[in-house]
Amino acid sequence: MNLSDSQTGGGIPRRVSAMEAVFGHLRSAIERGEYAVGDKLPSEAELCRTLEVSRPVLREALRALQAMGLTVSKTGKGTFVVANTVEDPTFGDYAASDLLEVRRHVEIPVAGYAALRRTPEDLDHLAHLLDRMERETDTTAWVALDTVFHLAVAEASRNPVFRRVIEEIRDALARQSTFLNELGGRREQSNCEHRAIVEALVDGSEHDAVEAMSHHLHRVETTLTDIVRPPRTDTSTEGGPEA
Repeated sequence: MNLSDSQTGGGIPRRVSAMEAVFGHLRSAIERGEYAVGDKLPSEAELCRTLEVSRPVLREALRALQAMGLTVSKTGKGTFVVANTVEDPTFGDYAASDLLEVRRHVEIPVAGYAALRRTPEDLDHLAHLLDRMERETDTTAWVALDTVFHLAVAEASRNPVFRRVIEEIRDALARQSTFLNELGGRREQSNCEHRAIVEALVDGSEHDAVEAMSHHLHRVETTLTDIVRPPRTDTSTEGGPEA
């Protein structure tokens, strides 16, 4: 069973990574009850052999399942199913819903303050980060730059408390960013959204900066929701589709 060249269904097909395909396969198996709550998943070696993927790809998929709250990994024992439905993914110490709520209440006004208070040095730093992010192809390296970008916007607000808040959730932001990029293909769109934020800061427009950050966080939330609760594709049972 080779999952490395899978595509998403519906609309214009989007080629998905091997990691996404493995994650989707295992998630579906858990939700269908092929692996019940309390069951231990097959060993990594067995899954790699069955799905015809490398161990690094499988481990990324297993980490995503754990972030979704479907499994837990026990050192020396394996991976066990703990739920068959997704409620609220967890990134590090924080639930996704809590993280998004805080980001809306912190990063949106932070962008506005940054537009009013940024220095030429802030703008140079952000422009440099944007250029690096747009050239970067490695997910891990891009995610590291992503967190630095959001810290730099907070720094430009000239309020150290804002930066401290972002520092506190930095690990969770990185985990969430990795999750969204690997399962939602967010990197290119994030780059565009980040550029819109910086352009608003360059213009010194509080309104545009707030709007740009609001849009960015809205797209983050939408992508996360689409991953957690993917649109249903109703298939007919007998007699074809209903009229």
